[in-house]
Amino acid sequence: MKKLLLVSTITALTLTSVVSVPKAQAANIAQSLCEYVAADDKKRMRRFLKANRLKIRSVFDGIQCNGKNLLVFAADRGSVDTGSLMISKLPKKTVSDNLALMQNGSQPLIDAANARVSS
Repeated sequence: MKKLLLVSTITALTLTSVVSVPKAQAANIAQSLCEYVAADDKKRMRRFLKANRLKIRSVFDGIQCNGKNLLVFAADRGSVDTGSLMISKLPKKTVSDNLALMQNGSQPLIDAANARVSS
């Protein structure tokens, strides 16, 4: 009887202690990052990335905002703070590949991208 009680208690504790933390869904991550870029809210963007244990390098290729990647979207919206953050965190090759697409956007971001590519 003791063994049965002990086994059932351990089983109950094991089942109740396993708490699954819901993972952020990809659509929510993309939507949130697009909103932060559109609002040019660098602080909230950094906090969101850190809370979800993400790096801009790892999510950059998979996120599109209004059919554009994050960097071009930031340049078109004039989001200098978030765009500068992305330029500093992305590889030089990625920045240079997107430089031509950014030409219609914000001049401070184009200058920052040129400085990043030439350094």
